[in-house]
Amino acid sequence: MTDHIPAKPANSTRIVLNLEYPESRMDNVLLKACRDQAESANLKIISRGALKALFTAGKVMIKGQRAKSSSALAKGTTYVDIIGF
Repeated sequence: MTDHIPAKPANSTRIVLNLEYPESRMDNVLLKACRDQAESANLKIISRGALKALFTAGKVMIKGQRAKSSSALAKGTTYVDIIGF
């Protein structure tokens, strides 16, 4: 089976989440992934409040759709784009 990798939006940072099991909330997983990535220094030091503001502003996207901080994540690979970073 071939994974479909969505196009990365301009002026964004892509975080790839590889989950071995489902997660009940996206914000906790994404905060850890932001701090572990190396592409954006600003995301590496982002606070929980600043990440919440990105969700509220619609700057966190999954497959081109606006993501919610409370969204559950399925097992497998998820491509998350953060606009403006």
